[in-house]
Amino acid sequence: MTRWNGALPVDEAHDSCSDDPNILSFRATTEGVADPAPSDHELTVIIPAFNEERRLPKTLAQLSKFLDASRLDYRVLVADDGSTDRTPTLTQGLGWRFSTVSLPENRGKGCTVRSAMLAATGEVVAFTDADLPFNLLSLTEGYRWIAERRCEVAFGTRHAAQSAQLVARRWGRTAATHAFQFLVRSFISRDVSDSQCGLKVFSRRAAVEIFSRATIDGFAFDTEVVMLAARLGLTHACLPVTLVSDQASTVSLWRHSLPMALDVARARWRLGTGRIATTHHTNWGRLAGSRQRVA
Repeated sequence: MTRWNGALPVDEAHDSCSDDPNILSFRATTEGVADPAPSDHELTVIIPAFNEERRLPKTLAQLSKFLDASRLDYRVLVADDGSTDRTPTLTQGLGWRFSTVSLPENRGKGCTVRSAMLAATGEVVAFTDADLPFNLLSLTEGYRWIAERRCEVAFGTRHAAQSAQLVARRWGRTAATHAFQFLVRSFISRDVSDSQCGLKVFSRRAAVEIFSRATIDGFAFDTEVVMLAARLGLTHACLPVTLVSDQASTVSLWRHSLPMALDVARARWRLGTGRIATTHHTNWGRLAGSRQRVA
């Protein structure tokens, strides 16, 4: 049974994220991208989650307090990756700003972020991890950059001179990050130094243009996002972040390194062989200006 709470459900009759009809309705073709729904608020924050019933309530409470104080008209969308615990129900009772989109089974972080990105209707759309690893001021700074049209995509980075680290990172996680970033710098982008940083902020246009073309379901989806942003000519900037949490991660250096490398190679091959449409959406003016600010 498809589980959802006030957001876009995903049809469980399809056995891969790429085949989902709700996602295919946005899939890029040679004619461009199908019209998404108009934007109706300022900022959507997406939290990908898999079996996060223990720490997600605290995360949602922190986001609510911070975003209420920001005075932004926001929504928080939990992207549930087929959890088997109470994760899909945790936004119930939190009010109309909070909702959940659930996949019928565990398909990977890339798949669940993609489904949520294409369901979001904020003028600016961001995603960050369920443990809120970065100071939330970076989130609103990224929003400001995009709202002021300084860029269309803000990639969080832990490597900028202004970035900071308030907690020690575990050796295994640091080693995995450095190894994968060497691969990314060698084959993907020297411009974006921290493709796996768990904070990225997009204009609505950029989100739909990128995620309607994305295909990677696993942890390497971030690298495909970087590649697509460059291929589509979307303006981007690196956003300094302050690391404030380094809680348990489901990424394993030993289990995920090879699958992630293969996903990167396949994505690069798709781009290199011209198998991705680059015609942009032609009616974004219709989608802007429809929002009414909530006082």
